[in-house]
Parts: sequence; C-alpha cells; structure tokens
Amino acid sequence: MDIDVKNLHPLEVRLLRHAKAGEDITEAGIISGLGYKVGQCNQAFSWLQAKGCIEEVSRTKRTIYELTDAGRAMKESGLPAERIYAFLADKGAHTMPEIAEALSLEKSDVGSAFGLLSSNGALRLNDERKAETAGEMPQLVLTQRYLLDKAAEKGSIDESELSKDDKAAIAPLAKKRGASSSPFRIVEREDVVYRLTKAGEETKEALISADITGEEFGVLTPQMIQTGSWKNGTFRPYGINAPTSRLIPGRRNAYSEYLQWVKDKLISLGFEEFDGPLVENEFWNGDALFMPQFHSARDIHDVYYVKDPVHAKAIEEPWLSQVAATHENGWETGSRGWGYTFDHEFTRRQVLRSQGTVLSAHQLTKAHVPGKYFGVVRCFRYDQVDATHGADFYQTEGIVIGKDVNLRNLLGLLKMFAEEIAGAEEVKYVPGYFPFTEPSIEVHIKHPVLGWFELGGSGIFRPEVTEPLGIKEPVLAWGLGIDRMALMHLGLNDLRELFTPDIDSVRTRRGN
Repeated sequence: MDIDVKNLHPLEVRLLRHAKAGEDITEAGIISGLGYKVGQCNQAFSWLQAKGCIEEVSRTKRTIYELTDAGRAMKESGLPAERIYAFLADKGAHTMPEIAEALSLEKSDVGSAFGLLSSNGALRLNDERKAETAGEMPQLVLTQRYLLDKAAEKGSIDESELSKDDKAAIAPLAKKRGASSSPFRIVEREDVVYRLTKAGEETKEALISADITGEEFGVLTPQMIQTGSWKNGTFRPYGINAPTSRLIPGRRNAYSEYLQWVKDKLISLGFEEFDGPLVENEFWNGDALFMPQFHSARDIHDVYYVKDPVHAKAIEEPWLSQVAATHENGWETGSRGWGYTFDHEFTRRQVLRSQGTVLSAHQLTKAHVPGKYFGVVRCFRYDQVDATHGADFYQTEGIVIGKDVNLRNLLGLLKMFAEEIAGAEEVKYVPGYFPFTEPSIEVHIKHPVLGWFELGGSGIFRPEVTEPLGIKEPVLAWGLGIDRMALMHLGLNDLRELFTPDIDSVRTRRGN
C-alpha cells in the first residue's frame, strides 16, 4: 500500500474510519453520521477517490422544486390568480391598476395572472376595458394551489412525484435562476453512491493500527498553550518536505486588462464611449425601451429596487410625455401602442440598472447621426450564481445610427465580437425576443468545456423606441455579456474566477 496514513486529511481519516466494507457511502449518510457540511463531503469524496480508497458505484440525477420564501408567503396570502379572481367576483369589474393597488400586487404580476385567467375563460375585459369574471376558476390554478400546499409540508417536491398535469402547472411558478419572486426554485441534484475499495479497507486498517482518529491537532495556538489543552491530544505530523513559498512579482489583473483592451479596440474602430450612473429609474430602464409597465415581459428582468429614495424627483421632458403617449396610443410612430394609461408614479421608481440598453436609450437623446457609440457597463439583476451567471455583471452595450445601416451590418458586428473579441471558433445566430428590437437576434458561442451558451442579444430598435427620443433613422443595438467573452478569451471555465479574492489565482492567470 502506497498511502502514507499520517498525511491524510482529518476529513479523510474520519470518513474512512466511519465507513464499512460493502456498505454504501452517501452524502446524506456522512452528513448525518459525522456532521460534515456538503462542501466537506464533496472534498473528502474527491480526495479519497483520487487516492483509490473509494469508488463510485452509482449516480442518479433528479430535479427538485424547492419552495421559496415567496412561495411560503403566497401559500398564506394566495396565488395572484386566486386573489384577483376572488376580488373581481366579490367587488365587480375593475381596471388593472385598480386591481394592483387594491391587492398590493406588482403590476406585472397582475398582467401575468390576468393573461392566465382570461386565456382559460375565467376573466375577460368588458367594453370599458375593465376586468370581470366570465367563468369558473381554471383547473391549472387549482393544481397550482395543491402543489403549493404539498410543498409546504416538507419544503420541496421531487419531480418524480409529479404527474404530467402537475408539471404543466408548476412550470410557470418555477425558475432555475433568479427565483426571488418565484414560488418555486428548480434545483438539479445528483445522488452519488460510493463504496470502499480494497485499498480503502487496507488504509482504514492502517489508520486504526496507528491510532489515527482524525481529531489530532493541526495548529498550535496561543490559547492552547495558555490553557494547556495541547497536553490532552496529539498533533498531526509536520510536512518537512513541503515546498517553500514562491516569489511572484506583481501584475495587473487579467480581467481589467481585457476590459481595457476591448475599449481600445472599439475606440480604434471609431466608436465613442458612453457611461452613466448605476442607479436608474423605471423610465429609462424599461419605459423608454417600449417595455409595457404591466406586461409580463418585464419578468425577464429581476431588478433590484432602491430603498431610499424610492422615486426620482422628475423625468426629463419632452421624453417623458412622448414615451408615455407612445405606450398609450403610439404617439406619432405609426404604432397603436400598448393601449393602457401610462403610470407616471411607477415610471419614477428607482432601480439598479438591469441592462446596458438603458445607456443606449439615454444616448439616443443626444446622439449625432450618423454615429457609433458603446459602453462597458456594470449591470445588476437577481440571478442564481453559477459558471455562466452572476447577480452583477458587465455588458458591452452599443448602438450604430445611420440612414443605411441594416441587419447585415449588425451580423458583421456580432461576428467581430464572437470571433475577434471572445475568440470563439464556433458561433451561431438564432432569432430572439426583446420588447425593444425587431428583428431580434441572439448570438451563441461554444466553449470547449461549458458548451454552447448565449453571448447576448441584439437587433434593430423599434420606431417606438427611437422616435420618441428624437431619432428617425435606423439604429442597430446590442448588449453582450463581456464576462462570458472573457471566459473564452482568458481560457477560464467559470465566471467566478474573474472576480476571485484568491490573489494567487490573479497572479498566475494568463492575460490576453
């Protein structure tokens, strides 16, 4: 046996002594038996598997729907669809803003719930454009209520417990990422089962013979000397063969260098850089981009709201009046608009900007024609952090204005970003949907480890966006995840490596 048991980590030692030959070793069993945390389990499994002491015998993937805090609150107060249906059945017809105010619901939630109920024949708009009841509560909503109650009993539901109808009902209530306002959070798990190998059994016997328990002291502290507690235990051996510290000269952060390189490249192509404050209001963050205030389209942006002050003092004119008129009746754009009464209070609500397109909207009010503009913009959007997502992130945002610009020009710009700036070898363009562009295009690149992922969105601004802000000519627009481009360019596999506090990682990371 080649393993020196004196050099095993305490996590490995305790796990080996706990495990029995021929019995399953699972994360749940180790947490229960030894009090390990999930991360400690994974670390011990990884080390012991690399040493050949344990082997994987099975791996099962499963999907869990976890009830969120929003879901627990919704169980008590009711689903928006339930509350709206009950309110209209009791109080009679009301407008959407009246419903939102009476029930203290977000207007986007009212719009989504009304769409669900009206499509199933439970509600309708009367001649006065007020919502009223028209039929029975849909079975879909009744099923959603049943699922909320069921999840509340144990905190989650395994997908294997759901019927086909249950899955259809839970789908609009669940998000894999950014689940702060969703009743359910989708969690994908893998249950892995290990067993001791022959080498593991021999190592366990050696540990017992050497009386190594995993409770040995690893560090001698001043407190141990003062209290004398060091006398009551044994110490792990010191590794006298451990390598000495490296002397590494200072260097600039690789990601900061990359961001500056991107800026220099775009400026060399004739683009002018723009920037703006991190705190915006709903007007520039959504209204100026022709995103309806009460429509579920706003659900794609999980924004952070500013607590104090809640509202901006005023919105610049004539942009406010022209954008409001565009939402209500199309103004002078040739559009019919969205057909609702624009909420001048809602539009002043302050948020952290959720997309770089905010600055493009600002730039339209002062842009030269023709003109080319860009920004490297910090954005904030609630999201589940993983290898390709962050709750705050950089976008490279830009617009090109000109009488003759067209879709072919936009595809050329996207090709430059994907191939020259990101360094991708495989690129594809797919149709997308954004409330402010038509047509809309998403660009995807293939990472050698992470596979295909979206780099960002683009398109040609709709007249409902450009004309109220003073631009008559076509405007190409894009908003691309520069963090994701850096993954490919810097040869990394996880966005979090760009912002790691590990100084050693920063010192050794290669630049562009």
